[in-house]
Amino acid sequence: MMIGYARVSTPSQNLDRQVAALRAVGCDTIYREKVSGAAVKNRPQLERAIDALGTGDILVVAEWDRATRSMMDGIAIMQRIALRDAAIKVLDKPHLDLTTPIGRGFLAFLSALAEDERGRIVQRAADGRQQARAKGVKFGPKPKLTDHQRGKALNRLAAGDSCREIARDMGVSASTISRLQRPIEARATT
Repeated sequence: MMIGYARVSTPSQNLDRQVAALRAVGCDTIYREKVSGAAVKNRPQLERAIDALGTGDILVVAEWDRATRSMMDGIAIMQRIALRDAAIKVLDKPHLDLTTPIGRGFLAFLSALAEDERGRIVQRAADGRQQARAKGVKFGPKPKLTDHQRGKALNRLAAGDSCREIARDMGVSASTISRLQRPIEARATT
């Protein structure tokens, strides 16, 4: 089955040209919408069109820029379609016809670019964290107790007060106080 998708950005624009092109290639069903493509999450009819695809079906898009506005979004769309064992055919971009070997090769190339970019992002983030740690930046949630409060809580624990009692007085959970004991107990056993 061939499922078509057509989109324009504003209600005053006309879908006729795209719909005619989709009908000309034999689309059985055509999903249409008049919404801005700037927001990737605001294309409910595209979502419905992809969800309607079954094994061997083809999503036909008259113009690629009507379906997506970024390379990463485009790759994500193509991968979602491929996971449904379906294909995509873009009428204004013959190289994005995943019903052909060249189109599938092009998707593989774009996917490799996306994977490489993701690897670079992960590496840059890891390098940034490493540099921040070297400068003394601490990650994770802010400690619930100040150094002074931790000292007081440890003294009270040593004096025999319960974790619950100390926690109630300091306005924290009992587990926060009990975690203070672990380093002491670990040092005592080594």
